Amino acid sequence: MVKVLIKKLDPTVKLPEYKTDGASGMDLRAFIKEPINVKSNTSFLVPTGLAVAFAEDYEIQIRPRSGLAVKNKISVLNTPGTIDSDYRGEIKVIIFNHSDNDFLINNGDRIAQMVLTPVIKMEFEETLDLPETIRGKGGFGSTGK
Repeated sequence: MVKVLIKKLDPTVKLPEYKTDGASGMDLRAFIKEPINVKSNTSFLVPTGLAVAFAEDYEIQIRPRSGLAVKNKISVLNTPGTIDSDYRGEIKVIIFNHSDNDFLINNGDRIAQMVLTPVIKMEFEETLDLPETIRGKGGFGSTGK
């Protein structure tokens, strides 16, 4: 288990929690004064009332909730969103409505999930040639259906 410091920006904010022992993500809730109506095919930046601090070899990924996706066609626009280890501001979630209907978000609604993930930093070594592979430069769809 990795320790993450969490700051409630208001005393009424509910802390994220795992819903089951096997869950990899914690649910994030909307922290809003008034309901938000996310119109069809638009996005809205939803505050959570939380800020975090954690070790620099991790990131927090913000992901859609599968129930919202399948039942309401609601997703996180920049999936996965990234909370970097040096960010200390409020976590906010870009909710996108893919449906033909408006979607209402109320205070306390579970809107996304957050997952703590290790980060492996890369170091570039410049070269004139790359090793050959069977696939080579074959891109999108090059390996078949």
